[in-house]
Amino acid sequence: MEVQVLILVVSFLLLLMMDVPIAIAIGLSTALTIFTLGDVPTCLIVAQRMSMGIASFPLLAIPFFVLAGILMGEGGMARRLIDFAASLVGPFTGGLGYVTTLTCMMFGAISGSATAAVSSIGGFMIPEMTNKGYDRRFSVAITTTAATTGLIIPPSNIMIVFAVVTGNISVAALFMAGLFPGIVVGLSIMAVSGMLSHQHGYGGGKPFCLAEVIRSGKQAFPSLLLVVIVLWGILRGVFSATEAAAIAVLYAFILTVFYYREVKFRDLPRIALRCGITTAVIMLLVGTSQAMSWVLAYQQIPQSVSAALLGLSNNPLVILLIINLVLLFVGTFMDMTPAVLIFTPIFLPVAIRLGMDPVHFGIVMIANLCIGLCTPPVGTCLFVGCGVGKTSIVEVTRPMIPFFIAMLFALMIITYVPSLSMWLPTVLGLAGE
Repeated sequence: MEVQVLILVVSFLLLLMMDVPIAIAIGLSTALTIFTLGDVPTCLIVAQRMSMGIASFPLLAIPFFVLAGILMGEGGMARRLIDFAASLVGPFTGGLGYVTTLTCMMFGAISGSATAAVSSIGGFMIPEMTNKGYDRRFSVAITTTAATTGLIIPPSNIMIVFAVVTGNISVAALFMAGLFPGIVVGLSIMAVSGMLSHQHGYGGGKPFCLAEVIRSGKQAFPSLLLVVIVLWGILRGVFSATEAAAIAVLYAFILTVFYYREVKFRDLPRIALRCGITTAVIMLLVGTSQAMSWVLAYQQIPQSVSAALLGLSNNPLVILLIINLVLLFVGTFMDMTPAVLIFTPIFLPVAIRLGMDPVHFGIVMIANLCIGLCTPPVGTCLFVGCGVGKTSIVEVTRPMIPFFIAMLFALMIITYVPSLSMWLPTVLGLAGE
């Protein structure tokens, strides 16, 4: 067993260092490991597990949510949400930092994409903050970190992936469990932004005006209504998460094409192509990761890891801290989707043996890996934020440290206060589904 595990890990890391796309690296290292088993038909197992991995009804929600997010991102939603957030929190000292964070939380939740939030919100807010005297590096740092909150606040594609990997967790329970933790992360980022703004003397925006709140709220309300429709329909049993995603596409199409009128019919083929490319990447990752999961299960890796971790300590707080540290390290060099696909089967059994609810563990894992999106060397949001803000990773790294600390603080709260995640699913009768 040790030989196969060594082959799997070494070949995977070597392929990553050779800059092979991660989905291909997972597939090749998995095929090589299966081949060394000798008594297992390599091609048959890989093909079978890949096809079975993506033959999942809940996964159909992903292309729909991706398409809805692209439509909303190109349909003028970001600007309207920025106006609404500015009317609410803009007048405070450092108000534009609050505006950026609040808008990223709303936009990320609706679009389900952290990178889309960075590019859409950052495209408006980073130049605006720079013009108002904010340091550009500060602007990039807050936009990059705040964008990740949309992956915790529902609806979220990565929660669907986690639910598929586990096979028996309710998507609705995950959605509801992520609401308060996402808000806690956002408030933590806001707190750091406020302290730094007071320290550097970053000013507020226009004076508070109730009429402006009402006007901008009316403009942003149709966009925010999408989240309400999706969550209400799922919770009421009107439709499943997959059907909700299809309804989200229809709603986004009507809103952006006929109401906001910022997406033209001639734009639809290009949007559909973007959606297809993104979906293909995700599905390839899911397929190859499911094949790797078969190898891990065949070699009884989850059981070995569980025994090793539980052998280190009998204190659940210590084991959870170790798991968080491992995931933080993993997040620095691996994107969120493959990390969830690979490490959920390894760490979830440990969490369950510690008495941790799988839904709570899913939120902890997602919140943890969100930090990796903002860290080099492969932090997707970090690269996008630096590109939008026209700065370098080296320049932004130091200003991001306080926001990293804020996200780590929020992660510890999410990890060690289970009721933060589980209260709402329990009240709604979703816990244990």
